[in-house]
Amino acid sequence: MTTRSRWLLPDGVDEQLPAEAVHLEQLRRLALDLFARWGYQLCMPPAVEFLESLLSGLGEDLELQTFKLTDQISGRMLGIPADITPQIARIDAHRLPTTGPQRLCYLGPILHTRPEKFAGSRNPLQVGAELYGHAGIDADVEIQCLMLALLEKIGVREVTLELCHMGIFRGLSEAAALSQEADAQLLDALLRKDKGAVDFTLTQAQVPARLAQMFRALLGLNGDEGVVARAKVALAGAPAVVGSAVEALADLVTLIGRRAPQTAMHVDLAELRGYHYHTGIMFAAYTSGFGRAIAWGGRYDNAGAYFGRARPATGFSADLKLLAAISTQPRPVISAIFAPEGTSPALLAAIDSLRAAGYAVVQALPAQAGGAREMGCCQQLQWEADVWRVCDLA
Repeated sequence: MTTRSRWLLPDGVDEQLPAEAVHLEQLRRLALDLFARWGYQLCMPPAVEFLESLLSGLGEDLELQTFKLTDQISGRMLGIPADITPQIARIDAHRLPTTGPQRLCYLGPILHTRPEKFAGSRNPLQVGAELYGHAGIDADVEIQCLMLALLEKIGVREVTLELCHMGIFRGLSEAAALSQEADAQLLDALLRKDKGAVDFTLTQAQVPARLAQMFRALLGLNGDEGVVARAKVALAGAPAVVGSAVEALADLVTLIGRRAPQTAMHVDLAELRGYHYHTGIMFAAYTSGFGRAIAWGGRYDNAGAYFGRARPATGFSADLKLLAAISTQPRPVISAIFAPEGTSPALLAAIDSLRAAGYAVVQALPAQAGGAREMGCCQQLQWEADVWRVCDLA
């Protein structure tokens, strides 16, 4: 290893220097204060857990993204969380069991073995909220409105909410009796909007003509809220679970329109992104000028079943570092008062008094290099008329 390479970070791993760190801390406080006002309680899961706990149930799709290591005490495999959501599901199911709705939130670092998107971070700062114990559409609406409120609070403008429903695809897949392999291939083809691959998979799986027509229709069912009405026509005669999913989307669009009328909505029934643990409504937030989702989530009912308590659940998450990069929230101004070296009682009392009042004070060290400006200070303590005063730098 060369001298130069010793300070390099791994690809996709970043760090925050003072200005960025202060901005992130500002947004962290705004986010957690907002969650608290909505009744969401803060949880701080551990930075490492037994691997089977992290990858159980809703976490199985995270296996390739999870760093693994051996516990030197128990000899069991451990994992560094690649997503905090499974940990919060465990907390709801086992640590804080209740029969009613439970609102939990979190904010902490996670680690990915590889970036999820091109040039994405492998060490995001994940922020999110989860609502457990309520299977109705109102819980989905609350979570999405909370996400929109968070984006507005931290200064992300021109947000579009994209909506989908995993129940539509799942209902059609079960009716067609697709194998696990065909199901995965068709899901991937729909995500890529690849009509040829969709047709090939449907033909290979010998899907009945009427169901095949409905699968193909998903590719064109995208656009504004009017897509839901078109879906009712295109999917007429589908299994009841599909019709229920379309009705749920219709109700969701209506309720979001009432509670967040300023939000543009986009419906795309083939945008089945995310981990396969989603069971119902799925959503993502986009903003102009940014080519990928900035926040995302959905319903994942039966969360916690692995831990002995199946619970309906819905939630969202985002990378706070990504949000900070596109936030219009004014950056905090980092400044301090420069104090001369010395230990006189009057000087130390003046420094203590300023710090107690909320000011940052940097005291000079003996024979140090650099002065007030090099220390990032815009004012200094000066001895004038037998008292220490704060003065602007000349």
